[in-house]
Amino acid sequence: MEKNWICIYSTNKNHLAEIAKGILKEHDIESVIVNKKDSNYLFGLLELYVNRDHVIQGKHLLRDIEIPGT
Repeated sequence: MEKNWICIYSTNKNHLAEIAKGILKEHDIESVIVNKKDSNYLFGLLELYVNRDHVIQGKHLLRDIEIPGT
């Protein structure tokens, strides 16, 4: 992951990470989901990263939508 990418959202549920990514995409914000779950035990988090230039806007969009589990 490059230095310019910041984690703005994390969850342990795949569908919530995809919903958050979709919301950002609708507003032309590129994002990347990094899966930090343990492959054997399936615990851990999925983290959603955006470019540093979109951190505030991205957090604002996700806060307004009130995704369950945030």
